[in-house]
Amino acid sequence: AGSQLREIFDKINNLLSGKSVQSGGRTVSVTQHPQGLDFVYYKLAEKFVNQGEEEVASHRDAAFPIAVVASGIWEIHPRVGDLFLAHLHKKCPYSVPFYPALKEGTSMEEYQRMLGYQVKDSKMEEQDHFLKRMSGMIRLYAAIIQLRWPYGNKQGTHPHGLKYGWRWLAQMLNMEPLADVTATLLFDFLEVCGNALMKQYQVQFWKMMLLIREDYFPRYD
Repeated sequence: AGSQLREIFDKINNLLSGKSVQSGGRTVSVTQHPQGLDFVYYKLAEKFVNQGEEEVASHRDAAFPIAVVASGIWEIHPRVGDLFLAHLHKKCPYSVPFYPALKEGTSMEEYQRMLGYQVKDSKMEEQDHFLKRMSGMIRLYAAIIQLRWPYGNKQGTHPHGLKYGWRWLAQMLNMEPLADVTATLLFDFLEVCGNALMKQYQVQFWKMMLLIREDYFPRYD
C-alpha cells in the first residue's frame, strides 16, 4: 500500500540523512559511529539485492514496491545505487551482462560461484533454484530502471533509467546465448519492462524484437 511504502521510504531516507530513527526497540543514527553512514549504505544496498534474490524470486510482483522505494532512495542517495549495482553484479553477473569464462587455475567450485551458483559443502545448488534467484534479481533490476518514487519532485532525470535497460538488452543480444539462463532472463526482463522500453524506443524496440525472433532464437538450436 502507498502509505506503507511512504513510511518505509521516509524511515530509510531519515536514517541516511543523519536523523534518529526507531529500529528494533531502540533509537539509532548513522552519526553514532564515524563509519556509520558507509556501513548503512553498504548494508541497505545489499538488502535490496537480497530482496530481489529471495522475495521477488518467490513473489514476482514484489519487484515493483521494492523497486519504487529503491529507485527513490537511489535518486536522493546516489551512493546506495552504486553499491546496489556492485552487489547485484557480484551475485548475478548476467545483470552486467557478463558470462564469466573458466580460466586456468580456477577451481570448479570457485567458477560455479563466479557464475552465481550457491555452493555449500562442494555441492552446487539445483538449476531450478539458481534460475529462480537470478530471475528475481533481474526482475527487480528491470523494475527499478522504469520506476520513480512518485512523491518526489521529479525535476531531475532517473538515476538509472531506461537507457540502461536498452543497453543491457543490446549487450545480451551481442553475446552467444547460454543454455536456459539467457532465455529465462530475457523473458523476465521483457515481461517487467518491455512495455516501458517499447514506449520509449518505439520502432527500434520492434526491430530488436524481430532480431530476437529471426536471429537470436535460432542460435539455441
